Amino acid sequence: MSGTPDETPTGPDLSAGIPASSVADGAMLLGHVGNDPVLVARAGGSLYAIGATCTHYGGPLAEGIIVDDTVRCPWHHACFSLKTGEPLRAPALDRVACYRVEENAGNVFVRDTIEPPSAYLRKLSSPPTSVVIIGAGAAGVAAAEMLRRCGYTNSIKLFDQLQTPPVDRPNLSKDYLAGTAEEEWINLRPDDFYTSHDIELIRGRRVSRIDTRAHTVLTDDGANTKFSALLLATGSSPVRLPVPGADLPTVHYLRTLDDSKAIIAAAQTGKRAVIIGASFIGLEVAASLRTRNIEVTVVAPESLPLERILGPELGRMVKNLHESNGVTFKLGAGVKSITSDAVQLADGTSLPADFVVVGVGVRPDVAIAQDAGIKVDNGVVVSATLETSSPGIYAAGDIASWPDPRSGQIRVEHWVVAQRQGQTAARNMLGANEPFTLTPFFWSRHYDLQINYVGRSSRDDKRKVDGDPMKHDCTVTFAPSGDVISAQADVGRDRSNLLAEARLDGEITQRDS
Repeated sequence: MSGTPDETPTGPDLSAGIPASSVADGAMLLGHVGNDPVLVARAGGSLYAIGATCTHYGGPLAEGIIVDDTVRCPWHHACFSLKTGEPLRAPALDRVACYRVEENAGNVFVRDTIEPPSAYLRKLSSPPTSVVIIGAGAAGVAAAEMLRRCGYTNSIKLFDQLQTPPVDRPNLSKDYLAGTAEEEWINLRPDDFYTSHDIELIRGRRVSRIDTRAHTVLTDDGANTKFSALLLATGSSPVRLPVPGADLPTVHYLRTLDDSKAIIAAAQTGKRAVIIGASFIGLEVAASLRTRNIEVTVVAPESLPLERILGPELGRMVKNLHESNGVTFKLGAGVKSITSDAVQLADGTSLPADFVVVGVGVRPDVAIAQDAGIKVDNGVVVSATLETSSPGIYAAGDIASWPDPRSGQIRVEHWVVAQRQGQTAARNMLGANEPFTLTPFFWSRHYDLQINYVGRSSRDDKRKVDGDPMKHDCTVTFAPSGDVISAQADVGRDRSNLLAEARLDGEITQRDS
């Protein structure tokens, strides 16, 4: 984002100059050039100037952290190169502006914008003759974009069984569902992105078979497509509730844009909703429906929402927050059946419901890989470089089970992880041989409160709470033993979560932070 004429610029006018001593090594300063917010930073003794607004959701980069020659966004952990402005890690996919810097007579001046080459651009000695990507979600779109950013010019075919454009899925349960975001705003990329980057986006076609020997994929219309490298990014599907009435038209699941539209339509005529499952998705749906003045009851078997992942302290905080916004909880409860106007609980309670939203988890879509003879075990098993048991075929996102250097073989269902794995898989298709070692990160937003979580904890980890969860200002660390943490959750402390990610990734030490 750039500033507009009616915005008041923040900080000094960098084109007029600032003292060089005002930017220490490893520090940054927010100023402006005209109406554009610009960040000046010094790293490794060199001065850089880039746009100060994250291209993902407009986060303030000046409130983030510098690690080596990168700056990290405090909101959703996007990472930008100070040298080029390029997004080095998702969720940001577009670069920020990069400015020419001059240092003269003890002063620093920021001049015009420049167009440095991609940090990933390379001369490819033997690139694949064609790449096929199955799935146009987080991992698939990020991979296609990264291939082009690296200088790959051969064919890219991106198959999506949906007819709708690829969307920024986290918003389907947040802003879009709440009615605070237009449909065009949630497209993952503008429609012309794919054509301008010569990416053949094939909508409404399901890949039904992979022939690993012939290196072809067969689609449901009978067409065969050759590939020399393939990315499986098929994602996951919602777990269906196994009770009578779960297939009624008043029962909804949330995975696609059409699913979100169906819930919005139900909220326009109905007044009472029951949400089955106190997961992140279920609770985000609850918050969005309360924004639409729907009466919401959440039913779940656990005693506190999100306790298994976040612990009881944050579980109580989340429950209190939703109750203060009018949500009713029926916890420790099971669902017996669903009718057209009610949900019957196992204890005999009947909850009136004009519509129902089910959020009880997802399953990875691995059937096509399994049918092709690719190794599957709690997902598609991949190496450190995200390559499957079939050479030349990679997997990323919800379906990928990879050897995490901290936790062993794991599979996670986080949007940012899927994007970052797609980017890594793309580079490895081009010969980078780069292991995926980044720490899992996700965020969840409820009303005006955001929870940032980095790492992966286990049930046996010890928790340590710093701050007051009920005041929405706290850090919860999870550690198997001692001071070496496995995960950290933060509320109201975005920078703290960024530092935890950098420590878990081995980029900084406790002393550095």
